[in-house]
Amino acid sequence: MYGFTSVSKGDVDLEAGTLYPGLSYGENELRWGFIRKVYGILAVQIALTTIVSAATVLYAPINETLRGSPGLALGVGILPLFLMCPLYYYQQKHPLNFIFLGLFTVCLSLSVGIACANTKGRIVLEALILTSAVLASLTGYTFWASKKGKDFSFLGPILFAGLLVLLLTGFIQIFFPLGSTSVAIYSCLGALIFSAYLVYDTDNLIKRFTYDEYIWASVILYLDILNLFLYILQLLRSSDG
Repeated sequence: MYGFTSVSKGDVDLEAGTLYPGLSYGENELRWGFIRKVYGILAVQIALTTIVSAATVLYAPINETLRGSPGLALGVGILPLFLMCPLYYYQQKHPLNFIFLGLFTVCLSLSVGIACANTKGRIVLEALILTSAVLASLTGYTFWASKKGKDFSFLGPILFAGLLVLLLTGFIQIFFPLGSTSVAIYSCLGALIFSAYLVYDTDNLIKRFTYDEYIWASVILYLDILNLFLYILQLLRSSDG
């Protein structure tokens, strides 16, 4: 009776777990459920990628088939681009959404396996540790910053321009191969761009993706993580070589 306030346990939990200022209790609960669903799908994708990549590296017939058939390897690398169209169109239609998501993940996992098979195991492990550290720190920072009211939507146009430069430079490399120093700079730029994309897309996950876009949100974050890993791997490989 002397100065006590009627604050329930649920109110305390709500204050501690609010995603960003101004979010109602009901909306906050729904948003957390959506985020858990997306990260659950993302965890399955990463686990599948680990299994398929390990099989590609360790099982000689798969590795030799892909390395001995440049056309097949190129097809595996390009196929995810075509799968993204039906994946986006059927993202809310079960079970087609998960079928296309599985095919998309397996194709990209084979490409990752090829990259890892042509790299020293020590470098692959270093790239994996660095990617995990960057992923954990940037994801944690974005959730903390979002709770403090910060917004990262301004990064969209900047990152799009950076991605275009990255793609054009990669295309130019096909005809005019870069030296080891240029490759290291290019890889560092790619790692920085996809680190920023990780912050931008995590911010979108917290605030902007609709509840029906759980498949597409997981695809976007998966691509961010995969590209970050591949650019770090390329950077370490160029520095080592």
